[in-house]
Amino acid sequence: MVPEAVTFDFWDTLVAMDGSSVTMRDHQIDGFAEALLRHGHTRERDELVEVFAENWTRFEAQWEANAGQYTPADATDFIVERLGVPVTPAIRADLIDAFRIVGERADLEPAPGIEECVSTLHGAGVKLAIVCDVGLTPSPTLRGRLAGFDLLRWFEGWSFSDETGWFKPAAEAFLPALEALGITDPTTVAHVGDNPRTDIAGAQALGMTTIRYNGLREASATEPLADHVVDDHRKIPTVLGLD
Repeated sequence: MVPEAVTFDFWDTLVAMDGSSVTMRDHQIDGFAEALLRHGHTRERDELVEVFAENWTRFEAQWEANAGQYTPADATDFIVERLGVPVTPAIRADLIDAFRIVGERADLEPAPGIEECVSTLHGAGVKLAIVCDVGLTPSPTLRGRLAGFDLLRWFEGWSFSDETGWFKPAAEAFLPALEALGITDPTTVAHVGDNPRTDIAGAQALGMTTIRYNGLREASATEPLADHVVDDHRKIPTVLGLD
């Protein structure tokens, strides 16, 4: 049965880094270092790399435990404490904002075939929404990047964890997106994502049809198994019965 709606994960499903060797963390380290320098503080890059790795470990622990959000403010406070940098409120605000600036400038690109996929789904009357676990790039910045790729216009609703307070696989991470679409029965919805633990398990718990997308990144785990696995977004309308 053709679903009433399809929700999409953001990172490594709709959008990813451009495939170069430079990672988002590299960009964040550079942005943080530039902000520190503006206020007269310098640190060796090796020290910044080590502390940012520790910071990401803290984020992942909170993400996996679904123990509240780990925000750019949390990251900034941890990093400056580890670096021993004295900060005024103005310096702290500048360092926090560095995560937004990096998100706006990072070399992101949309997944191949996503424009064709969402336009086909939309043309068939299928509603579209986003369910995103936010890292350290704020959700308004992520939506701005989608708008810059001319993709945001296809989506009628969304649920970003820094706004809902919940990470996937919690039901509370998915339901705001469905509510925005006016949908009360999750079993009439399909979800597309790359992560079995968050995307597939969370959607399955709600009775949604699940599609694991591995076109940008092959997950280290493959369970729980999705209803469908695709390596190209252009295959999604077909697996959902639209062709």
